[in-house]
Amino acid sequence: MKIAVYGASGYQGKLVLAELAHRDIDMVLMGRSRERLRAAADEVGLPDAEIRVTGTDCSHALASVDAVINCAGPFAESGDAVARAAITAGCHYVDVAGEQLFVKRILDTLGAGAERAGVALVPMMTESGAIDDLLAAVLAERLRPAEMTLAHRNVNTGGISRGSARSALKTIDFLRGGGLGYEDGQWRTDIPALRDSVTFPDGEEVPVVKFAMPAVVTIPRHVRVDHVQGFLDAATGARLTGSALTDELVEAMPEGPSEENRREQRFTVVVDATGHDGRTIQAMATGTDTYGTPARMAVEGARRLVVDPPKPGVLTPAQAFSPADFLDYLRDNGLTWTIGAPSG
Repeated sequence: MKIAVYGASGYQGKLVLAELAHRDIDMVLMGRSRERLRAAADEVGLPDAEIRVTGTDCSHALASVDAVINCAGPFAESGDAVARAAITAGCHYVDVAGEQLFVKRILDTLGAGAERAGVALVPMMTESGAIDDLLAAVLAERLRPAEMTLAHRNVNTGGISRGSARSALKTIDFLRGGGLGYEDGQWRTDIPALRDSVTFPDGEEVPVVKFAMPAVVTIPRHVRVDHVQGFLDAATGARLTGSALTDELVEAMPEGPSEENRREQRFTVVVDATGHDGRTIQAMATGTDTYGTPARMAVEGARRLVVDPPKPGVLTPAQAFSPADFLDYLRDNGLTWTIGAPSG
């Protein structure tokens, strides 16, 4: 098995390289700069790593590769090209995108090509996207939902990576508007917020804001549901969409949180569902390290696509993998997840 990492010299890319090395998976480092790729390989402790210099139209560089993990954001600018290159090369694709519009575009436009090529494309293998999608699928096995809300809370963030800040800045007005919600078969930006606070597992009622959570555009593709909306704790939302965010400020940021800061990070995902019969059910997941967790998710996702391929096409995480089994894999890597019984 050989897995390529596009954008391997970036902050998230190096964490993916480290995870591949930890799992003893053969890898190829890809990106535009040989010098930066070599420096990344040395930093991770891979002096003999294979390097292929290429732009985003990288189908030729994906020869002999089984899957590619795309870590090069902002994905709205370059993600489509890497995904199309994977289709052309006939290799599977995953990414760590959290950009709602990009995820929707990939799902809307590349399915037929992926099916013809016999490959699977699975976007948003992150704690801010895939976990919601997987939890929603497990919930839907227990209750036919009319409404789902996805709420995220981040504590002790230690800051975000420069790449995450670039992605936020590119879509800042869209993020400030709360992104897309789903209502009666349509994704729209003008749906009023269903709530302004959420009670998280520690019992604290936390103010939230409507936010462009990427799983809002994936869940209705495999769960029959009338309404889906995403929320983020108000404090994190303000940091991501604050008026002070500028190109100059972003480029002056450190590459990303320190290893110590990552260990202190805590994230919580709460998925609430209300059934057509009025019953409610809730699933929760808590974990640490909002950059190391996506690295583990992306590597495991790519590995599973190679060793146990799903049907070809563009798939959500819950369509590509067994939802409970993948969540249990994450449980072995620091995630706690629970699902309640329907009530009401």
